[in-house]
Amino acid sequence: MAYQFKLPDIGEGIAEGEIVKWFVQPGDTINEDDTLLEVQNDKSVEEIPSPVTGTVKNVLVPVSYTHLSSHRNSEK
Repeated sequence: MAYQFKLPDIGEGIAEGEIVKWFVQPGDTINEDDTLLEVQNDKSVEEIPSPVTGTVKNVLVPVSYTHLSSHRNSEK
């Protein structure tokens, strides 16, 4: 069954961020806790780890996209 990644709450009341970089592409294998993407908000750039181990099927949200936490970002 595919896992749909949703941007987690990155804390400190920050509700949105801009995707700066994806560290994966469709077809890549990723392990739990490997860096999945970087998100920039008004205070910092945060590395977001993968919550699961698996193969990336799609990256649905492009770099430079600003979004709210828990928005669907990729499918694994």
